[in-house]
Amino acid sequence: MVEAVFAEARRQSLWGDAWQRLQRSRAAIVAASLLLLVCALALVGPWLSAYTVEQVDWSQATLATPPSLSNGHWFGTDANGRDLFVRVWIGTRMSLLVAVLATIVSVVIGVAWGAAAGYLGGRVDGWMMRFVDVLYALPYMFFVIILTVVFGRSLVLIFLAIGAVGWLTMARIVRGQALALRQREFVEAAIALGLSPATIIARHIVPNLLGTVIVYATLTVPQVILFESFLSFLGLGVQEPLTSLGRLVAEGALEMESSPWLLLVPSAVLAIVLLCLNFLGDGLRDALDPRQRR
Repeated sequence: MVEAVFAEARRQSLWGDAWQRLQRSRAAIVAASLLLLVCALALVGPWLSAYTVEQVDWSQATLATPPSLSNGHWFGTDANGRDLFVRVWIGTRMSLLVAVLATIVSVVIGVAWGAAAGYLGGRVDGWMMRFVDVLYALPYMFFVIILTVVFGRSLVLIFLAIGAVGWLTMARIVRGQALALRQREFVEAAIALGLSPATIIARHIVPNLLGTVIVYATLTVPQVILFESFLSFLGLGVQEPLTSLGRLVAEGALEMESSPWLLLVPSAVLAIVLLCLNFLGDGLRDALDPRQRR
């Protein structure tokens, strides 16, 4: 009982120290603040405009009009006369949604697979990791494209397909940590008490991997956003009437010479989101690194 109390106190101290180190990282705090602002605009931004995502403004002389405060099109309009401000924040919302859901899928599969392989060890570990190596050898971009072509280009399939092939690195990282944790005294005590492997993994292995999992998940989100953007650029991602940042960039690239704002605006938002997530991930990695403790 006393050892459990001390273990809980040490865990709280570790998280408290990590929070203090994160607060000292100006880049991470600025990135987190800017990311929260982008998320807020993705949620409420479309309501700030007088136009809907599919509404065409026929009052303009040309359908594609540059950004202007006078006509209410703050980011301009696209080639079809639709308000770009609304479409950019709808696209940001969709890109973040796909990225977060796909990351959750990859984290759940990767943590379960890696923790089981690392704890069980032996031949089980060998066979499980050889399976991961085989999947690593496959061109997963081609695999996702095949899935979207065969089963259709639905939103659910997109994040399931991306998440289902994005768990391999997570599994390797978690497996390495689990190999070290299974030699610790608290795991040996749990084995002596007769707890099942599943219980030990769920109660003792996975909770001690949360720091590593959180850091890698934060760094996985921008990778998934880029992946989804590439699929949308190829026409295999989010489909009309929905939109995403990748699809908006693809549409803007077609009108780059005549209407450069159609490419510059969504590209700028995409770059801001990716930079913020990477800076935040780097800050979390440094904050949760036990070697940084003073």
